[in-house]
Amino acid sequence: MISEKSTFALFFGNRGFFPGSLISSAREEMSGVLKRMGHKVIMLDEKLTRFGAVETPAEGMKYAEFLSCNRGRFDGIILSLPNFGDENGTIAALRDCGVPILIQAYPDELDKMGPQFRRDAFCGKFSIMNLFCQHGLPFTVISPHTVRPKDERFCGHVDYFDRLCRVVKAMRRMRVGAVGARTTPFKTVRIDESALEEHGITTETFDLSYVFSKIEGVKISDKPFKKKSASLKDYSNWQGVPRSSFEKLVRLAVVFDSMIEENGLDAIAVRCWDEMQRFVGISPCVVLSEINNRGIPAACEVDVGNAVTMFALGKAAGSPVTCLDWNNNYGEDDDKCILFHCGPVPRKMMKTEGRIVDHAILANSLGQGCSFGCNQGRITEGPFTYGSMLTRKGNLEFYLGQGVFTDDPIPDDFFGCAGVARIEGLQEVVRTIGCLGHRHHASVVPGHVMAPVREAFEKYLGFSLVTF
Repeated sequence: MISEKSTFALFFGNRGFFPGSLISSAREEMSGVLKRMGHKVIMLDEKLTRFGAVETPAEGMKYAEFLSCNRGRFDGIILSLPNFGDENGTIAALRDCGVPILIQAYPDELDKMGPQFRRDAFCGKFSIMNLFCQHGLPFTVISPHTVRPKDERFCGHVDYFDRLCRVVKAMRRMRVGAVGARTTPFKTVRIDESALEEHGITTETFDLSYVFSKIEGVKISDKPFKKKSASLKDYSNWQGVPRSSFEKLVRLAVVFDSMIEENGLDAIAVRCWDEMQRFVGISPCVVLSEINNRGIPAACEVDVGNAVTMFALGKAAGSPVTCLDWNNNYGEDDDKCILFHCGPVPRKMMKTEGRIVDHAILANSLGQGCSFGCNQGRITEGPFTYGSMLTRKGNLEFYLGQGVFTDDPIPDDFFGCAGVARIEGLQEVVRTIGCLGHRHHASVVPGHVMAPVREAFEKYLGFSLVTF
């Protein structure tokens, strides 16, 4: 479920009249810090260039060849400046790297400013940034301007950059499954598959008739059924749920798992009503909840746009994510609202174990007992990041923001899984997203991770973005 930490290619800039010992110690220090943080690293063999760093264009070409030979093995580059560095060798090495670049510069020490110790990386960092801007090469820098790898602040830089790299890597090649046609009353979730494909996101579509036929083919005696049955029994409280409804939900879960695996899907968006209830006699909420809990985004109501957003947020946070409705005001408090859905919220985002119930709203029109599967409960308190996406004129347009789930009470008879969200300036937020034409859904992930997602979207992926 938790995203694997990024692998970094390390680059060391050099300027020849500075001592080589600065490069040697930097190679050892930087690689050691990153490995202790759980990251894999690759470095150019120090025998291939002077000190294993890059100064001249010729050395830069050797480094570019090193990257080419290792394509696919690294997710980002950490450009370290133990001294001033050299612009020409750096751009020759990195102009075609194709991944995010974090620039780190070593600080000088006031008692070591003589020729044998002085670095001038504070100044050299400006030169590298200037040249990258001239070449249109995106890069990441984080304050303070200079920092040693062993400084705890640098660990924060790496954490930020790791999240950014995970988002960029994930979004450049994604496969999302749209299960069922768009629900007719919800034109709000329309999506342009061609626009997604232009940005590296492939949409695979599946008819509900295919799903229903596959459900019929799952036997109680099958190993996948037995395994999933045990998993779902432990996942939530099934008291009062008919055995037939439970078995249908298990079959559906087996089918979804096989579809995800066979088609290499990173996320799914499902038509969850009302054919599921009319023809199968279940609501798929708890199945989607369990899939979400494993770190595979599963959105409701064929909302592919939010399935994509969920995938990005989940990669940044390294935790499960969910899709919720902007559903209710919270009394007279203008900065609070209730975020809700029928039950796809992952267990790891819930206060306690959920309880499986009939779909109280659909039961009004379809009758009692034909829609068991809603995983009812409450969302746990804590900070969260939210967002959503639509397609317009070939572009992907996102919004992102941050808030906090509070411990404010929700009436006991409130249906589904919900939480009270406090968002500063909420009224302006909802006014803006409504005027921009965004849907009534929002993707929500625990933790405040908007900053690295924002930079990944805007700087490296070229998405349109509004933030709050």
